[in-house]
Parts: sequence; structure tokens; C-alpha cells
Amino acid sequence: MKRLILPFIMVMTMTSCQTTMEPETPSVKTPLDLFDWSSTPNSRLQRSLHKYTPFKLETDLSALSDNQQKMIKILIEASEIMDDLFWYDAYGDKEALLANLDVDSKAFALVNYGPWDRLDGNKAFIEGVGPKPLGANFYPTDMTKEEFEAADLSGKENLYTYIRRNDDGNLYTVPYHQQHKGAVTRVSELLKEAAGLAENEGLKKYLELRAEAIVTDDYQPSDMAWLDMKTNQIDVVIGPIETYEDQLYGYKSAHEAYVLVKDMEWSQRLAKYGAFLPDLQKGLPVPDKYKAEEPGRDTELNAYDVIYYAGDCNSGSKTIAINLPNDEEVQLAKGTRRLQLKNAMKAKFDKILVPIADMLIDETQREHITFDAFFSNTMFHEVAHGLGIKNTINGKGTVRTALEEHASALEEGKADMLGLYMIKQLHESGEIEGDIKDYYVTFMTSIFRSVRFGASSAHGKANMIRFNFFNERGALERNEATGRYKINFNKFEAATDELSELILTLQGNGDYDNVAKLVADKALIQDQLQADLDRLAEAGIPVDIVFEQGLAALGMLKN
Repeated sequence: MKRLILPFIMVMTMTSCQTTMEPETPSVKTPLDLFDWSSTPNSRLQRSLHKYTPFKLETDLSALSDNQQKMIKILIEASEIMDDLFWYDAYGDKEALLANLDVDSKAFALVNYGPWDRLDGNKAFIEGVGPKPLGANFYPTDMTKEEFEAADLSGKENLYTYIRRNDDGNLYTVPYHQQHKGAVTRVSELLKEAAGLAENEGLKKYLELRAEAIVTDDYQPSDMAWLDMKTNQIDVVIGPIETYEDQLYGYKSAHEAYVLVKDMEWSQRLAKYGAFLPDLQKGLPVPDKYKAEEPGRDTELNAYDVIYYAGDCNSGSKTIAINLPNDEEVQLAKGTRRLQLKNAMKAKFDKILVPIADMLIDETQREHITFDAFFSNTMFHEVAHGLGIKNTINGKGTVRTALEEHASALEEGKADMLGLYMIKQLHESGEIEGDIKDYYVTFMTSIFRSVRFGASSAHGKANMIRFNFFNERGALERNEATGRYKINFNKFEAATDELSELILTLQGNGDYDNVAKLVADKALIQDQLQADLDRLAEAGIPVDIVFEQGLAALGMLKN
């Protein structure tokens, strides 16, 4: 399809980093309003759109009070503002980009929050647009690492500052709350309004503190309050949170929001598992110095229906579980909360994982693909973020700062491996039921799902590393005649222990050079795997989901 691209788009892309933007409530339509996913694709761009499949975010609102339903409307409005803030983080001037695109290009730009395909290594899909800057819009596009490291700037590594260049060519920092003063002031007002409706005291306190945090960039008090609230049914995760978008250093957090309704019954079933963390930490397959920190015991597991995604979590591949807060001091003091997004998780299982299993997993092991195992693997992945250590053992600072842009990919790999470790230990002690093979086969099948996220994703890199590591050690066996895989269970467990030890050691040592080598050697898709992934694409199996969401999807427009 012909795309209407004007010559100035390339210039705009490279200069938008210097533009101060005050996001407003979005006026642009959603991808689902612009593109018909039931249509037959007849262009490359339409085939790219078909890598996603639509899913409606909804939940049973009948059990919620009038005040809770009013809160949901307010929190969605606040989330819409965060959505535009992430556009600024990831790209720059959203409206200038979208104004010059045809309908299909506009729909795909909305999915990707910019002109780069997040499921295809951030390749530009709009003519005249150059490569995506590794630092997104957090840094000047012409800034080198050497210049940044030489600059004597207070707060340059802070999670909540942009790096900008003045008229004299010198770098300076701008706090998020100053850059987006009008937008965050409005978000703060909305959070205070929601707090006034809160019937749960813990939620009320959290919303009040989060309202203050969004205009000061001091998030620790609200993070603590978020962990303290236990009985709330409505929840919101909102703010600059994850650092995946900063692939230059991994220093800068990106704006996002989730609006959530807790599944009280499922959450009760999960409540016991967080207490096992300290004991499981002691049994990690590494020397004591790599597990000297004790995870907080105030770790909580909950299941939710997510009813709105905004910003970072909604870009490209969609998050289905959360482990927060990321603040290492908060984690060590109080632990974390793990949020399992049950409705979105079920969508990925039914629409993506099961079809992948039918095509790539040997029929003798296909019975081991279960939603319970998928849910548990995802849940314990998030729990396992609390294992290991947050600070290097040799004075290099936190693991996150020592490993820079590779920290996220290695952390995701750690969580996958130690999630399996937890499942094995808890299964052996009788705390988890079912056939252990269910967890292993479902886990390996999910690698085929997640590796399709591509090299621009920390999760995609982690899965590439794991697939190559397991394949080299014989944990996977491919039948050349059928093109399907079987898991060798004995070699699988040995490979799990070996890779867990390697990752924990690299993190504890803050070994940037060897982590970079691991990523370079293993975070790639070999020819055979690519051929198998191509078969999935040819069969029309989607890579991820795109949401129908908001008040209309919830049936709340008349309320």
C-alpha cells in the first residue's frame, strides 16, 4: 500500500527529542478503530498488523460499588494521559507523526508507539525514518556514551530525568515532573479525586501518596504504601516504572499505567507462596556470597483482571504479569507484589500458546500443555525476581547499574530460570500439585512464543539465550521428519541448574563484559529456529494481542 510520507519526517524524528511536549487526553483513534483484523492482509504492513490479534479487556463489574465504578472511570482518564507521556519517552511528537500517515501506517504506529516495529528488531516501517535511537527520547539522539559518561551532571543516572542539550551544545538534565508539569498536575488531581472515592483505607493512602509522587518524582513513599494495602479490590499501577525502553543504558524509566480489578478468590489461593522466598533463597545453586541478601517476607501474590493498559506496558508485546516495585531498597525492606493479569494471560494461552504447541511440540508431550502450568510458570517468574541479589558483591553498585543496557535481559532470564527452580522445589515438598512435566513442557513451548518478541525486547533476548543454551545441551530434541520438538527431561533439569548458576554469578559480579558476550553469542535466532518461527507466521498464528479497552469495552459509557 502506498504510504503518504512527507520529506520532513526524518528530520522531525531526529529533532523531536529537543521538543517540550505537554501531552493532552488523546484525540487519535485506537488501532482497532483504524484497522479491521478480520480482513485478509494484502500488503506487508497489513501482515505486520496481523501479527497481533484483538482481545477485549473486560470484567464483572456487578460486584463493585458505585464509588468503585466511578474510580475506574477516573483512573482510566489518568491512564490516558500516561499513554501520551510514554509516546514522548519512546518517540517525541506523536501528533506530528500520525498526521502524515495513511490509515494502516497510523494503526501500526499506535500499536508500536512510533514508526519502528517492536516485534521485528525495531525496524522502521515508514519510509524516510532512520533507526530507532537506543536511548529512545530520553537522551539527545546525537549524544555518545563517552559524552554522557564524561558529563558532570547531577542526577544524570536518575530514573526520572531526561538528558537534553542546550543552545551551547552542553548536556543538562530535566526532571520528568518539570518536563510534563501540566500533564502530571492533571494526573495528580485525578488520583486525589479517586482517593476521595476510595472505601479502602490502604488504597486511599496509596492514591494520595501517588498523587504527590507524580508531581515530585519521589516514588518511594507511595511504593511502600502500595505494598501495605492488602484488601483493596481496585488497583492502579501508574507512573514511570520500567527501564526496558532505555536500551542505551537502562537508566531511564518509562511512563505506563494499568487499571486492575482483583480476583479475590484466586488471590486467596496464591497468598501462601510469597512466604517461601527466604527459604528458597538459601537453596539457590550458587555460593553463599551470591545469595547473602534476604528477600523481604512481605511478598504478596494476587490475580487480577486488567481492564486498561497504557504506555510502556501496552507497546508491542503486552505484559501479562508484574513484579513491583523495582526500587531495590523497597524490595529488601518489604518485598514486592506480584500481579498475575489473568484475563490477558488466558488470551495469550488460548490464542497463541496452544496453536504453537499444536504445530511445534511432539504429540506425545502435548498433553502437558496446560493453563494452570502456564499461569504458575508466569507467576513464579515474577516471584523469582525477588531471589538472588540486587547489589553486586564487589562494590560495583546495584546489578541494574553495573550491567547497564543488558541488565533487563539478564534479569528476565534469571526470573525464568529461578521460577523453574521454585516450581521444582515446591513440587517436591508437596506445595504444588500436578505432573512436573506439565510445567516443563509448557515452559519450553512458551519459549517459542516469547522469542517471537524479537531482539528489541528484554524478554525476547532472554528467551533466545535460553533456547540456544538448552538446545546446545540436548534439553530439546527436534524430529527432522515432523519438525516438532520433545523435551529431554533429565537434560532439561541439568541445563536449568547450569544456566541459573551462570546468570546469578554474572549478576553478583556485575560482569558487564561477559554479560555482553553472552547476549552477543546467545541472544540470536539460528536458521533452524527461524524456519520454525516462519512456519508459525505462515499458519497465521499471532505473535501477541492488541486490546479493545476503555469505557465502551467495559459497558460503562452510560453509567
